[in-house]
Amino acid sequence: MAGLDKDTPLPTEIKVQQKSRVMDVSFDNGRTFSFSFEFLRVCSPSAEVRGHGPGQETLQVGKRDVDITRVEPVGAYAIKPVFSDGHDSGIYSWDYLYLLGENQDALWADYLARLEAAGSSRDPALVPPPAPTGGGCGHHH
Repeated sequence: MAGLDKDTPLPTEIKVQQKSRVMDVSFDNGRTFSFSFEFLRVCSPSAEVRGHGPGQETLQVGKRDVDITRVEPVGAYAIKPVFSDGHDSGIYSWDYLYLLGENQDALWADYLARLEAAGSSRDPALVPPPAPTGGGCGHHH
């Protein structure tokens, strides 16, 4: 994942469309994939989202309205989108972007199924605040 598979097509153009919240990535084999910002955010390759091993993924909720504020190049092999919710640790290699494009429908369906199973939502207003983690409000009885 850190480098490039020599057989992976290379991007020829990456367009971030703020109004429609879509990133179009065109590859040198003629394929173009359109990714919603939300899809890219919930499929981030970062450890924050994917965890450090199988079963450690963190379900991303309430990301329907997320924006990409900028995209930074990472060497000659990847990009790092900076999202409006502060997430900026995902490095999207050309390999990963192409894999996302080829599997977008299945990945999105899986995400929606996991979201429903968790009783959560894509809409920020419908996501309950995180539960308090220990300590409570400081009252001791």
